[in-house]
Parts: sequence; C-alpha cells; structure tokens
Amino acid sequence: MIHIYTGNGKGKTTAALGLGLRAIGANKKVLLIQFLKDGQSSEIKAIKKLSNFDVKVFGRKGFLNKNKLTKKDFDPAWRGFLFAKKAIQSKKYNLIILDEINMVNYFGLLKIEEVIDLIKKTPLKTELILTGRNASKKLIQLADLVTEMKEVKHYYRKEVKARRGIEY
Repeated sequence: MIHIYTGNGKGKTTAALGLGLRAIGANKKVLLIQFLKDGQSSEIKAIKKLSNFDVKVFGRKGFLNKNKLTKKDFDPAWRGFLFAKKAIQSKKYNLIILDEINMVNYFGLLKIEEVIDLIKKTPLKTELILTGRNASKKLIQLADLVTEMKEVKHYYRKEVKARRGIEY
C-alpha cells in the first residue's frame, strides 16, 4: 500500500513516524529515509534507540531555495533515492518512510517519473509512505491512501519559535 501525507499543516512526518511505531509494536521492520533534513531532530535520536527501526538521512542544514539549487542539493537527493531503491528491492523492510520526498519532487531534485517507477516496483507486502507538502497529482493518483494536513491555526503566526521535542 502507498500512503501520502501532504498539505500545509503540521504533522506529516509525525503521522508517518506514528505508523512506524505501530509497525514496530507488531514486530515489523521499518526504515525511515529522510530527505532535505540534517538528521539532528529529536525523533532521529529516539529512533536510533529502537531495534527494527532503521534511519538514513540524506540532507543538509538550512533551507532550500527553489530558484538557487546547487549540486549540494541534488547529490543528497539522488543518493537517498538510490538508497531507497535498494532498500525496497531488498524486501528487508515491511514499512518504508520516504520523508519529504514530495518536496524533493517539488524542488525538481528528482524526476517525478523516477519516483513513480519506484512506487510501481514496490512489493505489495511493503507499506510505502511518502511525506511532504506539495504532493504531485500523479503521485496522489497512484496512492492507496492520501491524507492532507491542513493548517487551520498555527502558533507560528504569533511568532512562537520552533521548540525542541515538539517541532524538531
């Protein structure tokens, strides 16, 4: 099954990780592949303490600017994609989370056709979760479940800064 968590609201990665925890509780093997992030968030530290929940990070510090992409942006995305491809082909994992893959597509760091091909080659017994804003219509059509997180109200609008353990 293919799941997509998208939208402008908070909670896409959190929902995916919650499903990962549920899978661990059922003795499943989980892999989190994070794109566009630096691996310093609290959830990564927690996951590393769990057995059967592997994590691999392909990102860097800072934010990307869609109009000023460099090799430093494309290289980690491509390495992460190749890693995901091998992990899926290995059939080692019951659940694989491709965190922020939707934004990787949105920024044009990967061709959407490559991600579609990856999805189509995912074994039926592997749950594949794609997160990030701006999920493409093509991916949404392929998915079995799509959840759109919608921001209704957010404390960032009151200039509340990101808090360790809550936002990262």
